[in-house]
Amino acid sequence: MIRSLLATAAFVRLAACGGKAGPTIYVALDEQFSRPLLDRFAKELQLDLVQRHDTEASKTVGLVNALIEEQKHARASVFWCNESAQVAKLAQLGVLVPYQSPAAADVPAEWRDKDHRWTGFAARARILIVNTELLPDPKTWPTSYRDLVDPKWKGKCAIAKPVRGTTLTHMTALRQKLGEQEFGAFVEAMFQNDVRFLGSNGATMREVRDGKLPWAFTDTDDYHVAMRKGHKVACVFPDQQEGGLGTMLIPNAVGLVAGGPDPEGAKKLIDAILSRETEALLAAAESAQIPLRSGVPGPQDPAIKGLGAFRMMAWDVNQVAADLTRCDSDFNKRWGQ
Repeated sequence: MIRSLLATAAFVRLAACGGKAGPTIYVALDEQFSRPLLDRFAKELQLDLVQRHDTEASKTVGLVNALIEEQKHARASVFWCNESAQVAKLAQLGVLVPYQSPAAADVPAEWRDKDHRWTGFAARARILIVNTELLPDPKTWPTSYRDLVDPKWKGKCAIAKPVRGTTLTHMTALRQKLGEQEFGAFVEAMFQNDVRFLGSNGATMREVRDGKLPWAFTDTDDYHVAMRKGHKVACVFPDQQEGGLGTMLIPNAVGLVAGGPDPEGAKKLIDAILSRETEALLAAAESAQIPLRSGVPGPQDPAIKGLGAFRMMAWDVNQVAADLTRCDSDFNKRWGQ
C-alpha cells in the first residue's frame, strides 16, 4: 500500500514538473517540527519536494528498514534522521553516498562522518523528566540511570522499550559501555525493580506529566513540550557526578541516498538543512534542540543545557551503528514490540 502511494506521488510529481522528478526526503524527526522547515526550504529552493515522515509507532526504524529494502531502486533522495547512529548504519550498508556540504564546514568533526556520508546537527539529550508535584524537593530527585534499579523507586519509574528510537541507540551504547555481563545484570535488575517499559519516549513523558509516575527517562524535546504546556515537570541531566557516566547526546543527522531522484536538488536541500539558521530555528522551536556549533543560540529554557555545560557520555557512533541490528534483535526478544 505504501509503495503504491509513493509511486502515485512520483507520477503526479513527474507530470507537474514536465517529466523531471524532484527530490524525496524521508524524515524521522517529528513532523510538527520538520515539515514547516522543509516546506520553507522547498519554496525558497524551488524544489518539487516529496516528504515522507515516520510515525510514533515506528520511530525511525520503519524508515531505516524502508531505505534498506529500497536500496536497489531508491525512492528517497535524502534521509533526515533524529538520531545519528541509524544514519551511520545506513552509511555502513552503502545506502548513503558521500556529499561534502559547504554548510557543514563548521560542524565539529566528531559529529561528521569522515567520508562525508552524513553530518550531525541539532541534538537532543537523554534526560530524566520529574513530576515536581510528586517530588517537590530537588534533593529527592533521581540523578542517574542507576536509579532505575534502586529499590526505593520500585514500580515508580519508566523508560521506553529499547526496540526503536533514541532508547534503542541509548541502550546499545550503554551495553557497549558496561560490557555484556554488567549490562545483562542491569537489565535483569530493571525487571526486578518493576520498571515500567512503555512504547515510546512520548509515552514515558505523559506518564510523568499526568502524575502517574514521579519520573522517567525521555528526551529533552519531550520534556520541553510538557513544560511549555504548563505541566509541573523538571529536567535532570543524569550522571553528572565526578567520574559519572555522563548524559548521552544524540544529534539529528542527514545524508544523501544513493541513486535517489534529483541528486542536485537533494544536495541543495541538505545544504539548507545543515545551515546554522536551521540549528537556531530548531533550538527556538518547541523541540528545543541543542546546537552542535558554537555561536548558534540554544534553547531559551535554562534547564536544557548547551554543549560544555554538562558532562557528556562518551560513545562511538560508528560502533553503536554496527551493533544496532544485533541489539535490536536481542532487545526485541527480551522486551517485545
